[in-house]
Amino acid sequence: MKIAFLGLGNMGLPMAENLVAAGHEVTGFDPARPAASFPLAASGAAAADGAEVMITMLPSGEVLRAVAAEVVPKMTRGAILLDCSTVDVDSARAVAENAHEAGLLALDAPVSGGIGGAKGGTLTFMVGGDAAAFDTARPLFDVMGQKAVHCGPSGNGQAAKICNNMILGATMIVTCEAFALADRLGLDRQAMFDVVSTSSGSSWSMTAYCPAPGIGPDSPADNGYRPGFAAELMLKDLRLAAAAAESAGVRTPLGRAALEQYRDFVENEDGRGRDFSAMLPRFADG
Repeated sequence: MKIAFLGLGNMGLPMAENLVAAGHEVTGFDPARPAASFPLAASGAAAADGAEVMITMLPSGEVLRAVAAEVVPKMTRGAILLDCSTVDVDSARAVAENAHEAGLLALDAPVSGGIGGAKGGTLTFMVGGDAAAFDTARPLFDVMGQKAVHCGPSGNGQAAKICNNMILGATMIVTCEAFALADRLGLDRQAMFDVVSTSSGSSWSMTAYCPAPGIGPDSPADNGYRPGFAAELMLKDLRLAAAAAESAGVRTPLGRAALEQYRDFVENEDGRGRDFSAMLPRFADG
């Protein structure tokens, strides 16, 4: 396919490179103009010219709305606007509506899997939007990830992402708390892992992304907590979840508690620029 890719940061660039390696024709744009193996356009609108699919990986709903306002008028009718950013549900639905009015198909497809998943092509995509567009884009999802789930109409991909990450944020905190408690009680961390990873307290935070260095599969904890998924990105997602919960009139006390913990960690402590699992030293050393 002829693809335009806007937003070539830590996630977007390796995703685009994987598409190139699979034989797709990619033109990119990012204001930072990173080194890439494919052509870079002078603007988002220039990249959009003639593209069958426009993929975006952007930092916020505000930026997504602004970029869509620029590129949608330049896209060919019938093309797909595929947004892989994590943004608020309202922005996703507003951009999809604008795309539909211009004769385009639209998908909101936020990802899970972090930088490692982007590089390895093992991301999970949570997709909202047109079923026909999802079917057309499936070969791209297969290149960039290991799983893509169609979650329903526009905005539902974002809804799935923020619900998932609200769970993830809360479970990572309690996993870190449990390791800190185990330390104080004299329980060996490996024994703790061996029990919990095969018991009712098991979770992805424990078994796949263990916050304790040297325990379980390789994770950011084994690399000085250099981010696979930065704490400030978790804070962003928890804020999106809190805003969505307030808008929907749903009580999420544990989600809000996780939000406050990550807010303190990122804004008042040393969490910025560290992996979200770096909560463990915060509790174990405190």
